[in-house]
Amino acid sequence: MTAPYNPSEREKVVAKLPSDLRRELKVRAAEVDTDIQDAVTQGVEAWRKAKNRPAVDTAGGTSFATYLPTGLYDKLKKDCKARGLSYNQGIAQAIRLWLDKHPSPRPKPARVTGARRIVFGNQKGGVGKTSVSAGTAQALAESGHRTLLIDFDPQGHLTKQLGHPLFDIDAPSLAKHMLGEAKGELAELLVPIKGGDFEDHLWLLPACKDAFLLDAKLATSRTVRIKETALEKALEALEQDFDYILVDCPPSLGYSMDTALYYCRTREGEEESTSGIVIPVLAEDSSADAYDMLYDQIQDLVEDMEIDIALLGFVVNMYDSRKGYVATSSLEEWQKFGEPPVLAIVPELKDQREAVRVKQPLLVHAAYGEQAEVMRTIARRISG
Repeated sequence: MTAPYNPSEREKVVAKLPSDLRRELKVRAAEVDTDIQDAVTQGVEAWRKAKNRPAVDTAGGTSFATYLPTGLYDKLKKDCKARGLSYNQGIAQAIRLWLDKHPSPRPKPARVTGARRIVFGNQKGGVGKTSVSAGTAQALAESGHRTLLIDFDPQGHLTKQLGHPLFDIDAPSLAKHMLGEAKGELAELLVPIKGGDFEDHLWLLPACKDAFLLDAKLATSRTVRIKETALEKALEALEQDFDYILVDCPPSLGYSMDTALYYCRTREGEEESTSGIVIPVLAEDSSADAYDMLYDQIQDLVEDMEIDIALLGFVVNMYDSRKGYVATSSLEEWQKFGEPPVLAIVPELKDQREAVRVKQPLLVHAAYGEQAEVMRTIARRISG
């Protein structure tokens, strides 16, 4: 499980690396299920013992930050000085050495069911579904996966936070496609999310101002024969274009949540826990009460539809042990669940709030902060 770093054990270091090397490191770390800071640490320790490593082209390098065990940074700088190398060259050689020692694993067999489908849901609002789904999507895309992020919440916070307008109420939208009311292709509504090392791998399906009508229309529409399948039918044409489709769900127990839950069910021929639901929570009692209601909804759907829905795990968001007994004891309760597991603990820091304020993806605004590293951990754990 991922928790905030102890400042007495690690220190932040910054270097300049070429984008290709930086991207290769992120992809490989995800492939071999290793935190980036651990990969760099292993590379530095191996490099200090190695001799006469080939030079790495560091021209055009941009900022790269990570965390090394306290004291290792000073040792690295001394070694670089003794070898007549710049610090940036030393870090680049260490990363290249780690990459050489950790080749990419063989590709997994092609899936027969299309994209892996992950929904982020909790009946309680304000637990960070939007920030966790967005950060996880960025991390998946950063590691080379073609990823689609869907704003399925009528409030449209995800769309706004990423700097895009909501579709007008009269425009085509996901809701209209679900109801059979839209013309054209749903793919025409996707917008690329630019920036960072996930560029060209991440797309957003923005929210629409008509989304608040979806529950009522699903309940009364004659064109939707089985309400639970509406989202799946709308997204079916997109699935072969993506490795992952992530859905930021509304804080609701209505029909829209039912159709999202049905969408992430385990399909025939699909490996268990390939798709499913991630549940962001807070370290306090109201999140537990909300989870109980969500769990009941999931079980009702499982029994009524005779399907399996994988509970991939909890993400304890905005955690701050300084809040005292309520926070620490609540965290212990989440950890005692066992199944589903706690995938990660997201520390309460300013990075995400600042990213929202400036309308940038977290992995652009604070690409190497603690919250960004936790998002990469979540991505690895749901993709493993």
